[in-house]
Parts: sequence; structure tokens; C-alpha cells
Amino acid sequence: MSTRIHHLNCATMSPAVTAGGVVPRRMVAHCLLIEGPHGLTLVDSGFGSGDLAEPRKRMGRAFVRMMGPALDPAETAAAQVRALGHLVEDVTDVVLTHLDLDHAGGIGDFPSATVHVLAEELEAAKSRSAVREKNRYVPAQWAHGPRWLAHDDEQGGESWMGFESVAVLEDDILLVPLRGHTRGHSGVAVRRPEGGWFLHAGDAYFFHGEKEQPPTCPSGLTMFQNLVQMDRGARRANAERLRTLHADHGDEVTMFSAHDAQEYDALAGETA
Repeated sequence: MSTRIHHLNCATMSPAVTAGGVVPRRMVAHCLLIEGPHGLTLVDSGFGSGDLAEPRKRMGRAFVRMMGPALDPAETAAAQVRALGHLVEDVTDVVLTHLDLDHAGGIGDFPSATVHVLAEELEAAKSRSAVREKNRYVPAQWAHGPRWLAHDDEQGGESWMGFESVAVLEDDILLVPLRGHTRGHSGVAVRRPEGGWFLHAGDAYFFHGEKEQPPTCPSGLTMFQNLVQMDRGARRANAERLRTLHADHGDEVTMFSAHDAQEYDALAGETA
């Protein structure tokens, strides 16, 4: 059983195009730090110290110019782990929704941790076989040789809230396949100590209005999601499944996306 869950913002971004509500003025990299009986687990990792040291080289000039990352060393997951009184070595596991550069950058700051990801996502990141995968994945972020634990959901799995092929990392941490944004994108469900669940939906959606019926989203974010998606049908189907989950089980499952600042702000002061 997890004993405490912290909400961390591991990368503030101020997109360049915000006029007319095209995209939000502020975006975040919403991560979780879970204190468990056997150590710490990090869910997603934002930007790492290596990214901040060489942002244009690691992230690309276009990404830095377009997304306006704050590049604040205090926002790295490693810095926030230390600020909470822990050592980076206390982080035994890092669970990633996917390996896009704004989610996987921090894993290099936890070299002794086991890094969990869906097997299809790891293969996609290593091969970068499609044009749109060339820039989204940054091999330098895992050049240290992480201890990968790739979960193959095609080998079966459990059921959770109507989702199938769910990988159980621990009784309280689940990897929920949510393909579409990337080939092996997933959500991460974490049981709350007081009951119920958090669902970190990663980039399965980008804006809080997308989980409502009818869904709403700024036009720029809609365009971006369509531009970078690897499987349009799967992404849209999973977005609809998440809306159904929110409507039917919103009292049991607190859902949030990786980059929505409003969702993060509502939870940031809460330590479950």
C-alpha cells in the first residue's frame, strides 16, 4: 500500500502561440512521487538535469522556441525528491506513460531505478522508424543504460475499470494501455491511501475539457494532437473510453493529463 502520494510539476512550459485561446498560456509536466513501503516510485519524469544543461541540443531548437520551457533546475524530479528529504537513490522505480522527450528526460537522474514502460513503446523509441518519431524520442535521455522493464500487454494482463491487458506493477500501481498518441502509450493508475484511484492519463488527452461530455479543447491543442498521433483511431477511441470512465466512475477515479495546468493546480496542494 502506498503511504503518501505527491504531485510534482517537473517542467513548466509557456507556449509561444497563445492568442485567442489557441493553446493555454501555461502547461506543466504533471508527475507523481509515491512513497511506498519499499522505496519511492516516480510516475513520469519531465525534464532532467541533462536536458537543462543542453536544452537546444537535447530537446531541439524548434521545441524550445515553440514550447518555452522554464528550464528551472528546481523543477527537476531529482531536485524535488531531495527537497522532500529523500535521496535520488531512494527512487527504486520510474513508471513512464511514454517516452516522449518531455516525459522521459528525468530518468537519467535516477540511474539505479528500474524504468517501467510498455514493450511496444520502448521498441518504438529505440527504432524511431516513422518520421514523426525522429524528433519526439531523444536517445541521449537514456544513454546511461537504464534498467528497463518492458511490459508486454499482449501476453495477457488484468482488468481494471473496463480496461483490459492492464499490467500490475504492484497491487497499487497499474500500467493501463492507452495507445494512439504513441505506439505504446499508457496511463498509470495509482491507488490512493484513503481509497479510490488516481489515473495519470499521460498525453491520452491534453485539456481538462476533453474528459467532459461534450468534450472541449483549444484549437491549437486539437491540431497538435492530430499532428503527432501515431494511431488516430486508437487515440480517439481511448479518449472516449476515458470520458466514459470519468462520467461513470469520477467519484472513484481522479483523472488528470500530463500537461493541463488547471488539473495540476487542483491537486498540487494535496498529499494523498
